[in-house]
Amino acid sequence: MSDEPAPPSDAPGPRRARRPEARKLDPERSCRLLLEAAMEEFAAKGFAGARVQDIADRAGLNKQLIAYHFGGKEGLWNELSRLWVHQEETFNQPDTPLEEVLVRHLHQALDDPRGSRLNAWAGLTGAGPEVEREDLSDMERRKEAGEIGEDLDPGAVLLLMMGAVALPVVTPHTVRSVLGMDPQSSEFREFYTEQLRRIVRRLG
Repeated sequence: MSDEPAPPSDAPGPRRARRPEARKLDPERSCRLLLEAAMEEFAAKGFAGARVQDIADRAGLNKQLIAYHFGGKEGLWNELSRLWVHQEETFNQPDTPLEEVLVRHLHQALDDPRGSRLNAWAGLTGAGPEVEREDLSDMERRKEAGEIGEDLDPGAVLLLMMGAVALPVVTPHTVRSVLGMDPQSSEFREFYTEQLRRIVRRLG
Protein backbone atom coordinates (compact mmCIF):
# COMPACT_ATOMS: atom_id res chain seq x y z
CA MET A 1 0.00 0.00 0.00
CA SER A 2 1.44 3.37 -0.98
CA ASP A 3 1.90 6.22 1.48
CA GLU A 4 1.46 8.78 -1.31
CA PRO A 5 -1.80 10.70 -1.24
CA ALA A 6 -4.38 9.83 -3.83
CA PRO A 7 -4.76 12.39 -6.65
CA PRO A 8 -7.83 14.60 -6.61
CA SER A 9 -10.85 13.04 -8.26
CA ASP A 10 -10.71 15.56 -11.10
CA ALA A 11 -6.98 15.10 -11.75
CA PRO A 12 -6.12 13.36 -15.03
CA GLY A 13 -4.91 9.80 -14.62
CA PRO A 14 -1.91 8.25 -16.35
CA ARG A 15 -2.18 8.33 -20.14
CA ARG A 16 -2.53 4.98 -21.82
CA ALA A 17 -0.74 4.24 -25.07
CA ARG A 18 -3.27 4.16 -27.85
CA ARG A 19 -3.63 0.93 -29.73
CA PRO A 20 -2.43 1.03 -33.35
CA GLU A 21 -5.97 0.56 -34.67
CA ALA A 22 -7.12 3.52 -32.59
CA ARG A 23 -4.80 5.91 -34.34
CA LYS A 24 -6.63 8.21 -36.65
CA LEU A 25 -5.88 7.51 -40.29
CA ASP A 26 -7.36 9.40 -43.16
CA PRO A 27 -9.70 7.28 -45.31
CA GLU A 28 -7.41 7.38 -48.33
CA ARG A 29 -4.48 5.98 -46.38
CA SER A 30 -6.67 3.35 -44.70
CA CYS A 31 -7.93 2.16 -48.08
CA ARG A 32 -4.41 2.06 -49.49
CA LEU A 33 -3.14 -0.03 -46.55
CA LEU A 34 -6.07 -2.42 -46.78
CA LEU A 35 -5.72 -2.90 -50.53
CA GLU A 36 -2.00 -3.58 -50.22
CA ALA A 37 -2.63 -6.07 -47.42
CA ALA A 38 -5.43 -7.73 -49.40
CA MET A 39 -3.19 -8.12 -52.42
CA GLU A 40 -0.57 -9.86 -50.27
CA GLU A 41 -3.12 -12.18 -48.67
CA PHE A 42 -4.96 -13.01 -51.90
CA ALA A 43 -1.71 -13.73 -53.73
CA ALA A 44 -0.48 -15.98 -50.92
CA LYS A 45 -3.72 -17.81 -50.08
CA GLY A 46 -6.26 -17.14 -52.81
CA PHE A 47 -9.65 -15.49 -52.36
CA ALA A 48 -11.11 -18.38 -50.39
CA GLY A 49 -8.11 -18.82 -48.13
CA ALA A 50 -7.60 -15.15 -47.29
CA ARG A 51 -9.24 -14.15 -44.00
CA VAL A 52 -10.59 -10.69 -43.30
CA GLN A 53 -8.86 -10.66 -39.92
CA ASP A 54 -5.50 -11.53 -41.48
CA ILE A 55 -5.90 -8.73 -44.02
CA ALA A 56 -6.71 -6.27 -41.26
CA ASP A 57 -3.80 -7.46 -39.12
CA ARG A 58 -1.39 -7.11 -42.02
CA ALA A 59 -2.66 -3.56 -42.60
CA GLY A 60 -2.53 -2.76 -38.88
CA LEU A 61 -6.18 -1.71 -38.89
CA ASN A 62 -9.48 -2.81 -37.40
CA LYS A 63 -11.21 -5.36 -39.61
CA GLN A 64 -14.44 -3.34 -39.38
CA LEU A 65 -12.81 -0.82 -41.71
CA ILE A 66 -12.89 -3.43 -44.48
CA ALA A 67 -16.67 -3.57 -44.29
CA TYR A 68 -16.88 0.19 -43.91
CA HIS A 69 -14.73 1.07 -46.93
CA PHE A 70 -15.27 -1.92 -49.22
CA GLY A 71 -18.32 -3.81 -47.99
CA GLY A 72 -16.28 -6.93 -47.22
CA LYS A 73 -13.67 -9.20 -48.75
CA GLU A 74 -15.37 -9.37 -52.14
CA GLY A 75 -15.32 -5.59 -52.30
CA LEU A 76 -11.56 -5.62 -51.78
CA TRP A 77 -11.19 -8.12 -54.61
CA ASN A 78 -13.38 -6.04 -56.92
CA GLU A 79 -11.46 -2.87 -56.15
CA LEU A 80 -8.14 -4.59 -56.86
CA SER A 81 -9.57 -5.77 -60.17
CA ARG A 82 -10.71 -2.24 -60.99
CA LEU A 83 -7.26 -0.86 -60.22
CA TRP A 84 -5.67 -3.51 -62.41
CA VAL A 85 -7.93 -2.60 -65.32
CA HIS A 86 -6.98 1.04 -64.86
CA GLN A 87 -3.29 0.16 -64.86
CA GLU A 88 -3.77 -2.04 -67.90
CA GLU A 89 -5.20 0.94 -69.76
CA THR A 90 -1.89 2.73 -69.30
CA PHE A 91 -0.09 -0.24 -70.89
CA ASN A 92 -2.34 -0.43 -73.90
CA GLN A 93 -2.80 2.73 -75.92
CA PRO A 94 -4.28 2.62 -79.44
CA ASP A 95 -0.95 3.56 -81.04
CA THR A 96 1.12 1.10 -78.93
CA PRO A 97 2.32 -1.93 -80.95
CA LEU A 98 0.98 -5.27 -79.72
CA GLU A 99 4.46 -6.56 -78.97
CA GLU A 100 5.08 -3.58 -76.69
CA VAL A 101 1.79 -4.15 -74.87
CA LEU A 102 2.81 -7.75 -74.20
CA VAL A 103 6.27 -6.76 -72.99
CA ARG A 104 4.81 -4.19 -70.61
CA HIS A 105 2.58 -6.85 -69.09
CA LEU A 106 5.52 -9.24 -68.83
CA HIS A 107 7.73 -6.75 -67.04
CA GLN A 108 4.90 -5.85 -64.68
CA ALA A 109 4.42 -9.53 -63.81
CA LEU A 110 8.14 -10.09 -63.28
CA ASP A 111 8.44 -6.97 -61.12
CA ASP A 112 5.31 -7.72 -59.09
CA PRO A 113 4.21 -11.38 -59.40
CA ARG A 114 1.26 -11.07 -57.03
CA GLY A 115 -1.33 -10.46 -59.75
CA SER A 116 -0.37 -13.61 -61.65
CA ARG A 117 -0.34 -15.65 -58.46
CA LEU A 118 -3.75 -14.31 -57.49
CA ASN A 119 -5.18 -15.31 -60.87
CA ALA A 120 -3.60 -18.75 -60.54
CA TRP A 121 -5.32 -19.24 -57.19
CA ALA A 122 -8.64 -18.17 -58.68
CA GLY A 123 -8.25 -20.68 -61.48
CA LEU A 124 -7.16 -23.57 -59.27
CA THR A 125 -9.78 -23.13 -56.59
CA GLY A 126 -12.63 -21.69 -58.63
CA ALA A 127 -13.25 -19.30 -55.75
CA GLY A 128 -13.79 -15.59 -56.10
CA PRO A 129 -16.33 -13.15 -57.47
CA GLU A 130 -17.69 -13.79 -60.94
CA VAL A 131 -15.40 -12.53 -63.67
CA GLU A 132 -16.84 -10.42 -66.47
CA ARG A 133 -16.40 -11.38 -70.11
CA GLU A 134 -13.16 -10.06 -71.56
CA ASP A 135 -13.49 -7.12 -73.93
CA LEU A 136 -11.90 -8.19 -77.21
CA SER A 137 -12.59 -4.99 -79.12
CA ASP A 138 -8.95 -3.89 -79.00
CA MET A 139 -7.70 -7.26 -80.23
CA GLU A 140 -10.28 -7.23 -83.01
CA ARG A 141 -9.16 -3.74 -83.98
CA ARG A 142 -5.57 -4.93 -84.10
CA LYS A 143 -6.58 -7.81 -86.33
CA GLU A 144 -8.21 -5.38 -88.73
CA ALA A 145 -5.01 -3.33 -88.68
CA GLY A 146 -2.96 -6.39 -89.64
CA GLU A 147 -1.18 -7.01 -86.32
CA ILE A 148 -2.98 -10.36 -86.03
CA GLY A 149 -3.25 -12.72 -88.99
CA GLU A 150 -6.58 -13.20 -90.75
CA ASP A 151 -6.62 -16.91 -89.85
CA LEU A 152 -6.08 -16.25 -86.12
CA ASP A 153 -8.78 -15.68 -83.55
CA PRO A 154 -8.21 -12.54 -81.41
CA GLY A 155 -9.41 -14.32 -78.26
CA ALA A 156 -7.05 -17.24 -78.79
CA VAL A 157 -4.16 -14.83 -79.34
CA LEU A 158 -5.03 -13.01 -76.12
CA LEU A 159 -5.05 -16.29 -74.20
CA LEU A 160 -1.65 -17.13 -75.67
CA MET A 161 -0.28 -13.77 -74.54
CA MET A 162 -1.76 -14.14 -71.05
CA GLY A 163 -0.17 -17.56 -70.68
CA ALA A 164 3.21 -16.30 -71.89
CA VAL A 165 3.15 -13.57 -69.23
CA ALA A 166 1.96 -15.75 -66.35
CA LEU A 167 4.08 -18.86 -66.89
CA PRO A 168 7.43 -17.54 -65.60
CA VAL A 169 5.71 -16.44 -62.37
CA VAL A 170 3.28 -19.31 -61.81
CA THR A 171 5.54 -22.19 -62.90
CA PRO A 172 9.13 -20.90 -62.67
CA HIS A 173 10.40 -24.48 -62.54
CA THR A 174 9.20 -24.87 -66.14
CA VAL A 175 11.46 -22.02 -67.24
CA ARG A 176 14.42 -23.61 -65.48
CA SER A 177 13.60 -26.99 -67.04
CA VAL A 178 13.13 -25.74 -70.62
CA LEU A 179 15.60 -22.86 -70.84
CA GLY A 180 18.00 -23.57 -67.99
CA MET A 181 17.53 -19.99 -66.75
CA ASP A 182 16.40 -18.43 -63.52
CA PRO A 183 13.12 -16.62 -64.36
CA GLN A 184 14.09 -13.87 -61.92
CA SER A 185 17.43 -13.22 -63.58
CA SER A 186 18.19 -10.32 -65.89
CA GLU A 187 19.47 -12.88 -68.41
CA PHE A 188 16.02 -14.48 -68.68
CA ARG A 189 14.24 -11.14 -68.72
CA GLU A 190 16.29 -9.89 -71.66
CA PHE A 191 16.10 -13.17 -73.58
CA TYR A 192 12.38 -13.77 -73.04
CA THR A 193 11.46 -10.17 -73.81
CA GLU A 194 13.15 -10.32 -77.20
CA GLN A 195 11.69 -13.74 -78.01
CA LEU A 196 8.16 -12.59 -77.23
CA ARG A 197 8.65 -9.55 -79.44
CA ARG A 198 9.68 -11.81 -82.32
CA ILE A 199 6.77 -14.20 -81.73
CA VAL A 200 4.19 -11.40 -81.76
CA ARG A 201 5.64 -10.02 -84.99
CA ARG A 202 5.04 -13.43 -86.58
CA LEU A 203 1.36 -13.27 -85.66
CA GLY A 204 0.68 -10.55 -88.22
